[in-house]
Amino acid sequence: MTTTATLAQVYREHPIHLRDIIPLDFNSIRSVPDSHVWPISDDFSSDHQLMVPIIDLKDPNAVKLAGHACETWGAFQVINHGIHLNLLEEVESEARRLFSLPTQTKMKALREPAGATGYGLARISPFFPKYMWHEGFTIMDSPTDHARALWPTDNARFCDVIERYQKQMKVLAEKLTDLILESLAIFREDLNWDVGSPSTALQLNSYPPCPNPNRAMGLAPHTDTSFLTILYQGSISGLQIFKQGAGWISMLPVTGALVVNVGDLLHILTNARFPSVLHRAVLNQEGSHRLSVAYFYGLPIECSVSPLLKLLDSGENPRYRPVTVKEYVDIKSKYFEESLTSIRI
Repeated sequence: MTTTATLAQVYREHPIHLRDIIPLDFNSIRSVPDSHVWPISDDFSSDHQLMVPIIDLKDPNAVKLAGHACETWGAFQVINHGIHLNLLEEVESEARRLFSLPTQTKMKALREPAGATGYGLARISPFFPKYMWHEGFTIMDSPTDHARALWPTDNARFCDVIERYQKQMKVLAEKLTDLILESLAIFREDLNWDVGSPSTALQLNSYPPCPNPNRAMGLAPHTDTSFLTILYQGSISGLQIFKQGAGWISMLPVTGALVVNVGDLLHILTNARFPSVLHRAVLNQEGSHRLSVAYFYGLPIECSVSPLLKLLDSGENPRYRPVTVKEYVDIKSKYFEESLTSIRI
């Protein structure tokens, strides 16, 4: 069985009710229903000088800068990353083509209650009392089956763009992983990761125009289960990360840049030295249809992750017990924001 199938199997063990999968028909909504009304947020950072680091991968100091960004922010933006702007724009265009389909067409690719791929609400939806102003499309491995459901005779372009993007994202994710490990004076060879292929997923996100964007939430605060996440957010802002002592800070788009954020698995590996960053998506005030594309890069599903002893300062104890990737995905599916706490020693 392949890694992707095994990862999907973990999700199959935690089925979600259909009410937490089916998005609103956003085209027919004239006001925000009570089910989607969130308290107005006033916890933005007042320090406008704070800005998430932008790292040029061609900078001779990129290793040091990446390590510092992971430690102090849990995130950074990266430029000169090797992904051509044309491909980024193609992916955004195909995502827009998908989410612009009629609702009844998109429903043909609806994610199954025990499924991991296809169209639907974010998997984190059941953990919140209100629904998010969001629709997503999740891809693991090949997009072909769901693409055929959406475009029976015209799916080749979508599949081609997505598959090219997945291949290039995997190369970049491995490059960034090596960069981050090098900042810790660790190399891939030091780790027991040769137990299969990385577990990866591609998530297309749509945040339709909202009648009252101040009362709704695009994507609720969460951390990612992954080792690291690479996000293309286009030209419309909406992504925010939480920085201790400052509050929520907007990650302003930079043309051609990609956002890299630390996930839970890297958090565990570094004993919380590189924190898994809390982030959310707020809605666009100008009524634009915002899209983003997230690539989740995880370790092989049977890989065991625990704080690396060589990273611990003198007298420092490991904060987390060893856990396999499969076990942690299972824990996150049950406990969500309490997942890291549940494996603390």
